[in-house]
This record gives sequence, C-alpha cells and structure tokens, in this order.
Amino acid sequence: MEFILAIGVIFIIMVLANSARVVPHMTVFIIERLGKYHTTLEAGFHILIPFIDKVAYRRSLKEMVVDVQEQTCITKDNISVQVDGILYIQIMDPIKTCYGITDYQFAATQLAQTTMRSEIGKIELDRTFEEREKINMEIVNAVDKASVPWGLKVTRHEIKNITPPDSIKGAMEKQMRAEREKRAIIAESEGEKQAKINRAEGDKQQNIALSEGEKQKRINEAEGRGQEIERIAMATGKGIREIASAINEKGGADAVNLRIAEQYLGEFGKLAKVNNTLIIPADLGDTAGMVAAVSKVFTATKQRAAEITAAPAPAPLPGVKPAGQQYPPLQQNR
Repeated sequence: MEFILAIGVIFIIMVLANSARVVPHMTVFIIERLGKYHTTLEAGFHILIPFIDKVAYRRSLKEMVVDVQEQTCITKDNISVQVDGILYIQIMDPIKTCYGITDYQFAATQLAQTTMRSEIGKIELDRTFEEREKINMEIVNAVDKASVPWGLKVTRHEIKNITPPDSIKGAMEKQMRAEREKRAIIAESEGEKQAKINRAEGDKQQNIALSEGEKQKRINEAEGRGQEIERIAMATGKGIREIASAINEKGGADAVNLRIAEQYLGEFGKLAKVNNTLIIPADLGDTAGMVAAVSKVFTATKQRAAEITAAPAPAPLPGVKPAGQQYPPLQQNR
C-alpha cells in the first residue's frame, strides 16, 4: 500500500513539473487546448493544465538572419551570374507564423530569390554592381508586402556576391584595365597642362617684374643725369658769376692776364711730351705779345657786353611776343 502511494506521489510531482513552464525573454509559446489555439505565453512562469494544454509552437521575437542560397540569374544582356544574399526578418505576429503558413523562413527565402531573379533581369551586367542598393530595396519591399499575412517583418536584404562567368571576368578585367590606363593618361595630360600654364604664368610675371625694374632703373638713371646736369650747370654758372665779379674788382684784369700767361706757358711745356703734329706760330717766344692780344680781346668783349646791357630794348616785331609776357592758353577744338 505504501509503495502504491509513493508511486502516486511521484506521478503527481512529474505531472506538475511538466505542467510548469518558464518562458525566456523575447520568446513566446503558443498553447493549444485540446488541439485548438488557446493562448500565447510571454516571458515568465506559467502553469498549464495537464493532459489538456500543450505547447504547440515556440517562436523567437528576435531579428533572424536567413541565408538566401546562391542561384543563377540572367541579366538584361543575357549574361548568367551567380547571386546570393542574406535576408533579415522579424516575427511581429507569432500566431500568424504558426497558422498562416507552414514554414515562414522557407517562404521568405523563396520569395526573395524570385524577386532577385526578376530584378537582375531588368538591368545589364555592368549595372548590377552599381544597382545593389536598388535591388536590395526592391527585394525588401516585395517580401515585406507578401509576408504580412505570415506575421513577418522584413527589415533588410543584402546581396553578398555577384559572380559572373570566367570569360566575362576576363573581359571585365581588360575593360577595367583600359579604363584605369585612360584615367591615368588623362590625369597625366591634365598635370602637364597645368604645369605649362603655371610655367607660362611664372614667366609672364617674371618678365613683367623685369620690365618694371628696368623701367624704374632707367627713370632713376635719367633723373640722376638730369640732377647731375642741373647741378653742374648751377655750379658752372656760379663759378662764372664769381669770376666775373672778381674781374670787375680792382686788380682783376691783371689777375686774368697772369692766369692766361700761366696757362699758356703750361700748355707750351706739354708740347715735348705729346707725340702729336701741331701748328706752331712763328712768334712762339713772344709770350708778352700773346698775353697782350688775349687781354685786348677780353677787354673788347667786356666793353661790348656793357654796351648791350645799357642799350634800350628794341621794339618787338609784329606778331612777336616781348620777353616775359605770357600768351593766353590755346583753345582746344572739341
């Protein structure tokens, strides 16, 4: 009797243990009662009725990654390529995934493959690598729209590989190599063009700077020569005025005669040192006569200058403007 009681107690404990359920986080259990949907158990501890309630399905609410197998697609220009991808889905309604379709993952991957073949067939081979984003978006839209009755949400799709045939790979490599060489030649020519432009611009600026410098140099030299001539003229005029003033003073004429005699004798002493052909006057030794002749000429010139200074100024000729008078400015024709 005790043995039977012990067996009964053990049986009751096992039944109660099997009736208790702990649902993990982000997981739901679909409970059927007598073969019919009863409730959905979310995360936590739950007690089921033995022999009546049953956990029919377990669904994870996490985002799932489903591998889309590689398949053959034909492009618009009739090139066969191998394409595979990855599909990201998430369960939004666990009940529909259990009773709306038998295998929601298989259905989603098959729909993604058919949509991929359709989208690849709309574009040419060269554009398949450029239109990855567009193809992914079209697949997501198509699968997400069709999977609404299944309780799924397609978050994104990514194409992993697009593999063309080996013959097409060789042609693409040659095309890419030619394109790179073309870009290299264009870049090199652009660099040479820019270098020539820079050199020409530099030569232009250099020539302009040299011409400006030469211009300023000539201006400075002209101004220097002008100032030199002006100062020499001023000094010469000042010296002449000083000489004239000295001559008019007492004993000035005797000093002039003495100066003339000294210069005459000095130049005469150089005749033996210079190998030149000269015309020598017959009375070369008559120094006093020479000085007297020069003094006579000097005296006559002085008297003539005094007469000219004392004489009245002549009347101006008709149409001739007197000295010191300014003409009115000329009218410019417009």
